[in-house]
Order: sequence, then C-alpha cells, then structure tokens
Amino acid sequence: MADKTKPEIDFIEGGAPSELVITDLEIGGGEEANPGASVDVHYVGVDFETGEEFDSSWSRGESIRFPLNGLIRGWQEGIPGMKVGGRRRLVTPPAYAYGPAGGGHRLSGRTLVFVIDLLGVE
Repeated sequence: MADKTKPEIDFIEGGAPSELVITDLEIGGGEEANPGASVDVHYVGVDFETGEEFDSSWSRGESIRFPLNGLIRGWQEGIPGMKVGGRRRLVTPPAYAYGPAGGGHRLSGRTLVFVIDLLGVE
C-alpha cells in the first residue's frame, strides 16, 4: 500500500444523488470488509457542490482505524464488500451523512464525496 498517494477527487457532473452511489476505483485483492468490521482506512472527503476538502487522513499523515458501526450510514453501507488494497468512491447524500440542513453538524444538509483506501480489516 506504500505506493498509494492521496487521491484527487474530480468534480462530478450533474445534480447530487438522493441515494448512496458506490464506485470502485481500484479492486483490492485482500480480505473483504464485512458489516460491523473494524477497518483501517485512508480517506479524503470533499463537498459535492464546491469540491472543497473538509477532511483527510492523508493530510494528517496517518490512516485511521475504527468500527464501521460507529460511522455515518454511507460508510456503514458503502465499505462492506470492499477488499483490502481497494479504493472506492462514495457519493453520500445528507440522509447517508450528517442529516438535513440544520441538523447541528457543520456538514448537515451537504452531499459529501469520499475516496476511501481500505488498508486493513479486523
């Protein structure tokens, strides 16, 4: 995985989707992530409309490990089925992210785009 670099997220044409959109950018060859697994990932997240980056493990210089069941719905539904070594894009509408506008989170009401590299599964 040392050869991977921080992904560039291209602007997506058209309107924001109302459902989670999962796109495999690279298919991994390792262990598969199951619902409820703990995963080790590198990721970058941008706002669908502006393309502005709001979070990135790459920018912090280290991956992050966590249980899927503690994450936003888009990650809980979008990471299972991925295999270690894979890279996947999730276009995550508000219902799969931080809820409708006014929901109390700074990203409430926003459609978010994540590119996730799966480094490990526990």
